[in-house]
Amino acid sequence: MDQVFVNARSIAIATGTLIAAGLGTLAWGVSELNKFQLKTLTLPLFEPGTLRGDEEFRILHISDLHMIPGQETKKAWVSALDSLEPDLVINTGDNLSDEKAVPDVLRALGPLLSRPGMFVFGTNDYWAPRLVNPVGYLLGRKREVSHIDLPWRSMRAAFIERGWQDANQNRLEFQVGRIRLAAAGVDDPHHDLDDYEEIAGPPNADADLSLALLHAPEPRVLERFEADGYQLSLSGHTHGGQICLPGSHAIVTNSGIDRGRVQGLHRFGRMWMHVSNGLGTSKFAPVRIFCRPSATLLRIAERPA
Repeated sequence: MDQVFVNARSIAIATGTLIAAGLGTLAWGVSELNKFQLKTLTLPLFEPGTLRGDEEFRILHISDLHMIPGQETKKAWVSALDSLEPDLVINTGDNLSDEKAVPDVLRALGPLLSRPGMFVFGTNDYWAPRLVNPVGYLLGRKREVSHIDLPWRSMRAAFIERGWQDANQNRLEFQVGRIRLAAAGVDDPHHDLDDYEEIAGPPNADADLSLALLHAPEPRVLERFEADGYQLSLSGHTHGGQICLPGSHAIVTNSGIDRGRVQGLHRFGRMWMHVSNGLGTSKFAPVRIFCRPSATLLRIAERPA
């Protein structure tokens, strides 16, 4: 009888310890949500002489704001990114996590909307997030969208009114300063909203820089961009893994990309690819573990002569 009591007490202590550790980890993960980071990367892509004496062409890549009304720290941090003086802003989608969040998105992006920019959308621009079974997420199952409409049309109209260009299922050519850009984008491939045939084909050979935009880094679409000869793809969606092991090693990617390329700058065949950690999370999963929210400044430089 005494042995049974001792075993029961040991089990109770172990269970209590595990619960306390879990709650502590959860509290820490919630506290990480506002610890925003700016990542800076240099990538030599231009032909020698393209910049004509300038040091670099700055691309600010932001993604996955998942904005909720009242997120004042996030709004202030994102707005302050304008001080980096980017030449071009790329937004790879999932701006919303609430039907009333469009004004907050516009205030956060604020001065950045006055700079040259392009955007593609993710499903959390079109439809509200919903509570999902975390076990299914860990097993890599694709969640079903809620089909509860978000006010993406008014957000899109505001982006365009301020001068950003819509790259969803679109090919774009324009010039920023001395740099001639060729870009193409698809709608969210994670939920099969894309149709690559609408934008298929190589970028204009006269462009100084060619960019491929997609919300989720799905290999089947990246393969098409790479085969067409784009130099750099930009995407988000993965949140860098969101819940990672120490060293920011992802457990799952929530996409077809492998865990080794779930965040940051990597090669995809002959093409470079950058996957953003993103700046937010679904309001139903407000936690980050070993994977802080971030934006990235890509400094595009000339290749060595």
